[in-house]
Amino acid sequence: MILNDIHSRLNPSRPAALVEVTSTEQLRRAVTSGPEPVIVAGGRHAMGGQQFVTGGRVLDSRGMNRVLDFDADRGLVEVEAGIQWPELVEDLLDRQQGCYEQWTIAQKQTGANHFTVGGSISANAHGRGLGMAPIADDVESLRLVTADGSLLECSRITHSQLFSLVLGGYGLFGAIATVTLRLTRRQKLERVVSIATVPELVEAIETRTADGYRYGDFQFAIDPLSPDFLHRGVFSCYRPVELDRPIPENQRAFTAEDWQTMLLLAHVDKARAYEAYADHYLATSGQLYWSDLLQLAVYLDEYHEDLDARLPAGPRGTEMISEVYVPRHRLTDFMAAAAESLRRDGADPIYGTVRFIEQDRHTFLPWARQNYACIVLNLHTEHSPAGLERSAAAFRNLIDEAIVRDGSYYLTYHRWARPDQLAACYPQFGEFLAHKRRYDPTDRFVSDWFRHHVAAARQVAA
Repeated sequence: MILNDIHSRLNPSRPAALVEVTSTEQLRRAVTSGPEPVIVAGGRHAMGGQQFVTGGRVLDSRGMNRVLDFDADRGLVEVEAGIQWPELVEDLLDRQQGCYEQWTIAQKQTGANHFTVGGSISANAHGRGLGMAPIADDVESLRLVTADGSLLECSRITHSQLFSLVLGGYGLFGAIATVTLRLTRRQKLERVVSIATVPELVEAIETRTADGYRYGDFQFAIDPLSPDFLHRGVFSCYRPVELDRPIPENQRAFTAEDWQTMLLLAHVDKARAYEAYADHYLATSGQLYWSDLLQLAVYLDEYHEDLDARLPAGPRGTEMISEVYVPRHRLTDFMAAAAESLRRDGADPIYGTVRFIEQDRHTFLPWARQNYACIVLNLHTEHSPAGLERSAAAFRNLIDEAIVRDGSYYLTYHRWARPDQLAACYPQFGEFLAHKRRYDPTDRFVSDWFRHHVAAARQVAA
């Protein structure tokens, strides 16, 4: 049996067993039974091997998908950690039918839907919220199965250090059984779209955040041959409107077939892909959306199999994602340097966006050390030694450009960063590993990602 991540398909792993768990008690038994190390897997979208352990037992948490409690007075919901975001959104809507004011999620990752809540918290993910910190900020408390099978309640008050390690800790300090999330009021939002350039973006996003816009991002041009590359883009933001304002039927929206066409164009005609995307979004400016439903996305599972059949013959490929961060006032010069770097490296961009994040004040291993601009980039990556090295080198060079601007990178994606880059962006990583030894001295929780980063940390120490 070989497991792999959904998107890049670049993390094949051969576990000793795949164990489905459907309750906290089953999770406790699975953690403590057998001599092999364990790790929890959810939607399998992480791309660094965080959810896999070669030779160990992978615990599939997706059967732990119940909503356990909803506090309508305080805006809190307790869920099993294997629930996926669409299931939670649907459950909350069902529970509040007929209520004028409703609660819903504040944020989720927007590139796909089928992430588990526990996985999102383990990666300390983020969406496209304005004025929002990463998702750790939305966690009130959680219950954790530790290496000896104990069930601990963790929060900012109880077991607070362990709480900070579990949030963004990639499953290495225990198996999350349940999560209590802080909800936000459900709003009706109007999409406002314009074409902007990167130098205009930072001031514009600050203005729109101050004006109460809730979500927004910037989809930049991806054609390296164009002067607009990483410079001009589609700037979409969402502002609250009256709850009783009706949402028209038959608003414009991309279908699954439209997205497949866009993906094909992004591989074969990047200029046309950007033009088609911009035309569509400009035509949707003024449309209305619910604040939770607009965060749900169309993701085409195994989409590259269809693309491979339509692309010119050559090595099979997929997309790998990287995400780097820079202080907002350095975004303009970073994007200019990144464009030159990607051109020089012969990289093949498929999709890119800029989002904005507030400082993370809750996790031990924060990627958002300050208010950052987040640059997300998908590169087409041929599954050949040369293709893998081309993308790896391109991403390492982008990380270097971020580091010299007091930036960082996201640990959830590839394992291509150099050891010195890990040390520069996460100087507390050695202490993170020391806490891992303290809370899990027998290494009950282990992943392929963990093994790689232990080796990288040793290289730095040497």
